Amino acid sequence: MFGDFLKTLLQPAPPRLQVTDARRALAALLVRVARADGHYHPSESQRIEKILIERYALSPFEAAKLRGEAEVLEDEAPDTVRFTRAIKEAVPYEDRESVIEGLWSVVLADGVRDSDEDTLLRLVANLLGVNDRDSALARKRVEARLG
Repeated sequence: MFGDFLKTLLQPAPPRLQVTDARRALAALLVRVARADGHYHPSESQRIEKILIERYALSPFEAAKLRGEAEVLEDEAPDTVRFTRAIKEAVPYEDRESVIEGLWSVVLADGVRDSDEDTLLRLVANLLGVNDRDSALARKRVEARLG
């Protein structure tokens, strides 16, 4: 289904993604982080949809459809490093911290902060060019919003 997209995404030097593909890649990264602990809780999938609605001004139907596509894409995408590098190229630096906030929001959606999720998020933040301090600040902002 996403074979051509994945081939483009996983090239040694992937081209800048089109808007639709960038959305799909970011949504798949949200799914990957949600699945990192081996449990894909409904609260995490709902949080992903909420992030997609807010970030891209999608309808609930469009967000659910994009999340479904992202779940398939995440299943097929073998390499977090190249996958994340393509997202880094597609997302301007000033927006990457909000991406990290979204990822933390998904991690914390089920009320459990798992070490596997922490480890993956630390890797992803680094690959996106966001340092540990800024990632921790993003996490604290999310925790404050969640109460």
